Amino acid sequence: MQTSDSGSVRRARVISRILDDLVRVPGTQRRFGLDPFLGLLPGIGDWLPLVLSLDILFSAARLGAGAWVLSRMLGNIALDALVGTVPLVGDLFDLGWKANRRNLALLEELLERPAATRRRSRFVVGAVLGGSVAVVGGGIWVGWLVLTWLVGVF
Repeated sequence: MQTSDSGSVRRARVISRILDDLVRVPGTQRRFGLDPFLGLLPGIGDWLPLVLSLDILFSAARLGAGAWVLSRMLGNIALDALVGTVPLVGDLFDLGWKANRRNLALLEELLERPAATRRRSRFVVGAVLGGSVAVVGGGIWVGWLVLTWLVGVF
């Protein structure tokens, strides 16, 4: 782990704030940024927040984050980008899913407690991989059951 590059961390904080937490809803603790509104712009609306989010990921890589932490950050970005492509639903999702805030928290925790962050990230990535295998395996099993049922019916 390299020492903190204050410029990279400062830029990550600015990106996170602009995209996820720029404005506080009056009378609440709820905040939102430009990400859900950029998604409404045709053409660049889904790409601009993605490119800015990747800057936080690259900052973490430059600061020496391991593969597990980077995988977790990439998962946050991928989920945000994937759901964000669905018109209107993605924009509403962006109001609640704060990928940049999550990744900034991972980056700051990595700088404060590198071992704990790597350990927790390994667990999360392992759980996601295990869950994915279970879902795919379950889908294959259900498909097999349906196929054998169809063969028996016809």
